[in-house]
Amino acid sequence: MSKLTIQEIGRFLDAFAGLCSPVDIHFYWRPQLNDPNDEMVLEAAVNGHADALITFNMAHFAVAAPRFNLPLWLPKQLLMEVRQ
Repeated sequence: MSKLTIQEIGRFLDAFAGLCSPVDIHFYWRPQLNDPNDEMVLEAAVNGHADALITFNMAHFAVAAPRFNLPLWLPKQLLMEVRQ
């Protein structure tokens, strides 16, 4: 459970959304993953030239991410990177 209020969470999400850019999918890489519901996440990361794919679900992406030279990070790794 978060220690943030609903209003604080809303402000965070609004600020985060302001940093995001839409990604045009120019090529579908399917199938790459065992879970078809994860395919769009991988495709957005690859087509958007992401620096890393942030996920709690490391196991689902572990095989495919290296094929695209895409580092996998846990959310806490992203937070540590942002703090530096």
